[in-house]
Amino acid sequence: MRLWHEDLIEKLPRQQLLGQHRECCALRGGGWGKKHATVNYVFNYSPYKLFQYHSKVMNEMILRGYSPNTEWFNPLYRGLKEPPYTSLDPVEPTIPIYPDHTDSYYQECVDNLLGKGIIIL
Repeated sequence: MRLWHEDLIEKLPRQQLLGQHRECCALRGGGWGKKHATVNYVFNYSPYKLFQYHSKVMNEMILRGYSPNTEWFNPLYRGLKEPPYTSLDPVEPTIPIYPDHTDSYYQECVDNLLGKGIIIL
């Protein structure tokens, strides 16, 4: 489980892009707050930041002809098994969305993809 560096979203192959969508759905739903080494940092921020990141993933999916469930574009939505948030204060977007997505994290992600035989230019 990992959130790819946001600068890689538009470069991800189909399988990784769709996997990223599933990962975001899981984290926004019942996975929120459940520790996992590579994504623990997301829990240091408002769930709204995850919504912002997920929106970037879904917008890329739409550009490629996929149709993610539009309910996920609602920041309060948490999937079918979790009740929605009753309120969630919007967070001003930052670049990058997660400060943890540094240049070294970008390289770590590129190296991870390379290990899977995926070359990102």
